[in-house]
Amino acid sequence: MKSKEIRNLPEKEIQQKVRELRSELTNLRVRKTTGQVENPARMRIIRREIARLETIGAEKKAAQKA
Repeated sequence: MKSKEIRNLPEKEIQQKVRELRSELTNLRVRKTTGQVENPARMRIIRREIARLETIGAEKKAAQKA
């Protein structure tokens, strides 16, 4: 998901996406320890996506307070 698309989402949807991605990342970490990960690069992509979502979410919160 691109930053432009994320900025158009409401805050609740951003929070929901973060929860989903954190869950997926946890599952990937578990599968990695058992050696069942097909695409280990996916973990990096998910971490970046979470960071992007949290950053834009924080920007929206700051804009509401100002």
